[in-house]
Amino acid sequence: MPIITKLVAIAIVLFAGLFTPASAESAEITQGLSATVANLSDSTNVLFILIGGFMILFMHGGFAFLEVGSVRKKNQVNALNKILCEYGFSCLAYFFIGYGIANATGFLGPIDETNSGISYVKFFMYLGFAACIPAIISGGVAERAKFWTNSLAGFIFVAFVYPFIEALTWGGPAEGSWLASAQSYLQTNVGEFQDFAGSVIVHGVGGWLALPAIMLLGPRIKNSSIKVSSIPWLALGSWMLIVGWFSFNVMSAGNIWDVSGLVAINSLMAMVGGTLAALVLSKNDAGFVHNGALAGLVAICAGSNVYHPLEALFVGAIAGAIFVYMFSVETEKMGIDDVLGVWPLHGICGVWGGLAVGLFVSDISFLTQLIYTLIIVGISLLAGFIVYGILKKTVGIRLSEHEELRGSDLTIHKIESRPEESI
Repeated sequence: MPIITKLVAIAIVLFAGLFTPASAESAEITQGLSATVANLSDSTNVLFILIGGFMILFMHGGFAFLEVGSVRKKNQVNALNKILCEYGFSCLAYFFIGYGIANATGFLGPIDETNSGISYVKFFMYLGFAACIPAIISGGVAERAKFWTNSLAGFIFVAFVYPFIEALTWGGPAEGSWLASAQSYLQTNVGEFQDFAGSVIVHGVGGWLALPAIMLLGPRIKNSSIKVSSIPWLALGSWMLIVGWFSFNVMSAGNIWDVSGLVAINSLMAMVGGTLAALVLSKNDAGFVHNGALAGLVAICAGSNVYHPLEALFVGAIAGAIFVYMFSVETEKMGIDDVLGVWPLHGICGVWGGLAVGLFVSDISFLTQLIYTLIIVGISLLAGFIVYGILKKTVGIRLSEHEELRGSDLTIHKIESRPEESI
């Protein structure tokens, strides 16, 4: 409880004691005041988590505009629709299935009014983390993926794959379940995994799930050498994500009593490190600069509560360098057409973030970080290949050549991003 709240509560109680006779009535007043203070405490915590929830929701607008600026004009409507609709599908998947798997909690019973309904705002905030998975994948498969097939894959990942990983690490699966046993086994025999805000658990999962999808889809039809439509939209998306990220990281504390300013300053330093490293290595390329900032923020998530700010600056700078180098390797040498570079940005930089904690923080085991990271990457790759592989063999995952050349806006949504210009 914040010190100001404590002092106010003590002052109220002392004031009441001075002017109220020592009696049963006095005891009732004291109990009433204590209940009021407890209710104030719960309400404050609810507000804190609610702010985190809608700031993370704001980040999904950043995902949308980052993709809008990174794809060609004929695919902008699709980018906007995908992110919002996939958030909706994620909400249903996580509400009815995923959250219960990870946390042994459901919302289908009577309304829970305990602690000012804090369970509901916690779901809202953690939904934002889960919904990042399809939002990340969306950027990798842009311009050629079928809308409904890709939405189905995202639903499966949020309902089952991400909650499974969450249950092994952050979650509280049902007592006596095999997931609880697996979590206990890992904690006892491998140790506690340090991933404060999801470098590996959120971003790594999204990036490594995206890689099989991108590979199974294949590259876009090369009908244009220009692959972006708007640097200003791309930059706006980056800035929206940057601003929301401070909520993403700071409010990963889960309650207002454990919030730490160290997380905020470390997030800032990592973002700056990623930005400037990308600036230098890319020779001031605007796309790399704005994604370099995000690379630094991906990497800092895991250890943002334990680093010294100078360590955070270094971790972010390395992440920015990783993104610039690996995006070039991915697209030019490996021939992987990853539209937004989500595999190097979220997948590889997420892994770097998870491992870096074990390298720089003395009381955190590098071996523990490595084992957990490998397990999570392995699960994500396997799930990605299975889900997208089955969908490819059955209903198909890619637009036809004609549909792709025409653009997903007209093909799927029957409207262009600027309809007036086509008149």
